[in-house]
Amino acid sequence: MPSSTPMNDPQQDRPQPGAVVIADLSGLGTQIRTMRKAQQLRIDDTAALCGVSLDLLSRLENGKGGVGSDKLLAVLDGLGLAMVIAPKQDALMARLPRA
Repeated sequence: MPSSTPMNDPQQDRPQPGAVVIADLSGLGTQIRTMRKAQQLRIDDTAALCGVSLDLLSRLENGKGGVGSDKLLAVLDGLGLAMVIAPKQDALMARLPRA
């Protein structure tokens, strides 16, 4: 019986982004890269879309510091991501996976 998804579908091998608790800059970078790739965007196209430099987006994806909060928020918004701030004891936090 044929499958509705082709066996060699590259989308099938890609991790899909979802809500996750971020503990460090490396985890943040991984989530940003995962979302960019899920949207099949090249890093240079994403930088232009978000209004940031290629160098800044690369540093962000690689978990490096020195990225201003305004630029971080621009990248998150451009990729359709949101930052949520919650107390560690909140019930929501217990249900989310850790990056």
